[in-house]
Amino acid sequence: MQERLSEAIEDGDLKGLHSVVMMLNGERRAEAYFPGKDENWGLDLGLVQHGPDSLHDTRSVTKSIVGLLYGIALAEKAVPELNTPLLNLFPEYPDLRDGSDREKITIRDALTMQMGTEWDESLPYTDPRNSEHAMELAKDRYRFILDRPMTDKPGTTWSYNGGAVALLGKLITDGTGMPLEEYANSRLFKPLDIETYEWVKGYDGVSSAASGLRLTARDLAKIGMMVAQDGVYEGQKIVPFEWLKASSQPASLIQEGFEYGYLWYLIKGPSGDTIMIALGNGGQRLTVQPERDFVVSTFAGNYNQPDAWQVSLKVLLEFAIPEATKYLKNKD
Repeated sequence: MQERLSEAIEDGDLKGLHSVVMMLNGERRAEAYFPGKDENWGLDLGLVQHGPDSLHDTRSVTKSIVGLLYGIALAEKAVPELNTPLLNLFPEYPDLRDGSDREKITIRDALTMQMGTEWDESLPYTDPRNSEHAMELAKDRYRFILDRPMTDKPGTTWSYNGGAVALLGKLITDGTGMPLEEYANSRLFKPLDIETYEWVKGYDGVSSAASGLRLTARDLAKIGMMVAQDGVYEGQKIVPFEWLKASSQPASLIQEGFEYGYLWYLIKGPSGDTIMIALGNGGQRLTVQPERDFVVSTFAGNYNQPDAWQVSLKVLLEFAIPEATKYLKNKD
């Protein structure tokens, strides 16, 4: 796969591709790495020689990881149940109880990005008008998130919202008594033998639940493998199966054939099985097809480019899937 991908990059078909790891039946079957310009949460890193040990921004793939962490914490009874109204958990903002639908926004609405509040991340993340950027600049990020004007009834309309995940990150931190990155290390990374990671902090010193996680492509794929295998890794239960099942059930409709669960994008495979996808700015992608025990992680450096998703999709369809198919045929 490395040779075929290299040829495609030389032909200009896979601009910005940095890393690909493909796993099948719990084993790493193929991987490829390429040099390229990169960033660390917007900080220019220059030309990076990407390899198996290279940390890379996952950007909004972080959201799906936070979704897993909420499920773990919920099983431990460390965080509130999903039907809990969010404002009940933020008593420091009594003025936000204004008799509007804001009081009806629940944790489930945050997990499914159906809060019904005004939020716009369509602008580049370097633009202060971008809602996530504005959240980072706000004196109090949680007040900023919760006091956005209402645009829809909660639980009815999908609207991409990094602020929703910041709220979930705070609930995990408050409920467990641990910073988000420490809880992730204790309950997810260490059990998966993930030794190296970074979690970028915002201006207020809080780890960004929306986009701050940095992992290697191998370790991101390992998380995907655990998800594909019902939350189990080497015989140890990491994420409750019930949570993964709920996460993979469509809760929000984005567009026909493209839905959303608990911080995971969902599509149907050729046989009608569910494919779970985590996506991040710049071409970051984790694809998990549990029924096939098939996982692909992809990193790229096409940050703030609206068509960045096309590179990772092309890698999946034209390289990773054919590689997996070839492997299975050879095995037979």
